[in-house]
Amino acid sequence: MDAPDQTTGRKHLLIRRHSLTVRLSHWLNVLCMTVLLFSGLQIFNAHPALYWGQYGADADPSFVSMEAVDEDGATRGVTRIGRLSFDTTGVLGLSNVDGEPTARGFPDWMTLPSYQDLATGRRWHFFFAWLFVINGLVYVAYGFLARHFRRDLVPTRDELAPAHLARDIADHARLRFPKGEKARHYNALQKLAYLLVIFVALPVMIATGLTMSPGFDAFAPWLLDLFGGRQSARTLHFITASSLVAFVVVHVIMVLVSGLFNNMRSMITGRYAIETEPQVNTGANMEGKP
Repeated sequence: MDAPDQTTGRKHLLIRRHSLTVRLSHWLNVLCMTVLLFSGLQIFNAHPALYWGQYGADADPSFVSMEAVDEDGATRGVTRIGRLSFDTTGVLGLSNVDGEPTARGFPDWMTLPSYQDLATGRRWHFFFAWLFVINGLVYVAYGFLARHFRRDLVPTRDELAPAHLARDIADHARLRFPKGEKARHYNALQKLAYLLVIFVALPVMIATGLTMSPGFDAFAPWLLDLFGGRQSARTLHFITASSLVAFVVVHVIMVLVSGLFNNMRSMITGRYAIETEPQVNTGANMEGKP
């Protein structure tokens, strides 16, 4: 369907961009990842520190921690990363709960539930984790069977050329987004980012999450060897989850600046509007002209 733009003479063509399976999977992922993030921070708050390998007991030092520290009669929140320490009072390590300074890794407004309750947080986290895995398996199966990955996400050889990638990076940095026929498809950076998330970040996050389960370790003890211990798996789980949050933040920003209505419509109805060049009449078909 073409809709003319009276100001530019251009027309907007509605194309089919996202299938029903992709759209349903996307919105279910939004729900799952939101609950997983907030419930995961609730679980992290039970011991707001990260270690590597088999460490974590007998007062072994952590390389990341969020804690409340008493100094000179005052309590403040301190976040430590390696040898660096930062005063994060009011946000990390020490935050206000019902008007009282309370030792907490992350503040109550970032956890599910808001109050300290490890058992409830674990129930929320595990339920939505398995829903997330099932949804992901359905999406991956669809991606291969319907050739969604090959058609929409695998970059071509030309797109992987250094000059092409450099141009895509420059366009993104300048917030220049594709128009016309180029807007029908993801660019190389988008394709690489989605493939990295789908086939690297998410599998690592799921595998490290399973490694933290003693029951699953009994079934697959090789996971402990693969990640170097339960504590290093916990650290990788936290880092991977944080990288996914960063990806989502960038993704949302790009959705906003490249056209919120058009992008939301494509993920709700599957239809996406692209600009088409106005048709130019030639002298041969103009009335009264040779």
